[in-house]
Amino acid sequence: GSVVASYPYDDSPTHKPTGVYSKSADDEVFKYLAKAYASRHPIMKTGKPNCPGEEGETFQDGITNGAQWYDVEGGMQDYNYVWANCFEITLELSCCKYPPTSELQQEWENNRDALLAFIEKV
Repeated sequence: GSVVASYPYDDSPTHKPTGVYSKSADDEVFKYLAKAYASRHPIMKTGKPNCPGEEGETFQDGITNGAQWYDVEGGMQDYNYVWANCFEITLELSCCKYPPTSELQQEWENNRDALLAFIEKV
């Protein structure tokens, strides 16, 4: 896991594992929506999730193009965009895939305003 808003494309023509910006026709819209969420999230907006084992990982403005982060061939985000004109972003909300119950209230607090801002933009 991480704390970042990722947007299409997740796949790139080169299928290089990481570092290839794969721009969609609606790149500016996707960046706008991703920033709408990330800018309201107290950790995501810093661009420094500080996840164990990935302490040096950074994301400018708390967002990333999926393929630039890591290439995913055949992902739902790209499929839905290409075949259904569905504008999706992927929200990585925690370094931990299964946070303990004791952390859920804080996760809600971290995401509430961001979620509302995102819904307003949509």
